[in-house]
Amino acid sequence: MKVKTQVLLALAAVALTLGVLWHTHRPLPPPKEATWEDVRAEAQGGGYRLMSTAELAGRYLKEPQNLLLVDTRQDWEYRTGHIKGAVNFPLEPTWWGRWRAQGPLAALLEPDKERLVVFY
Repeated sequence: MKVKTQVLLALAAVALTLGVLWHTHRPLPPPKEATWEDVRAEAQGGGYRLMSTAELAGRYLKEPQNLLLVDTRQDWEYRTGHIKGAVNFPLEPTWWGRWRAQGPLAALLEPDKERLVVFY
């Protein structure tokens, strides 16, 4: 009886290993390129609005103290150049990255509830 159990466990381990190997190496379709309509739909569903670069520039020149600019690029990209006064808050473009960033992002935004927050 003990030998049968060991054989079954070994077969299960082989099946699990093959399943994991297949899953990690399976062919995937190329990612869909986002359209402007996709961006609009995401903004509407997320409860935020889009702003043109001209509108942002006008507000930035008129009242920069009323804007919180959040640069969501990686740290090294931020160091290569950013809008003056922007803070860096790297966001991974995945649901997992956005979910993990919720707490730290809330802490970043807490003192600035009255300012317009712009993510770029």
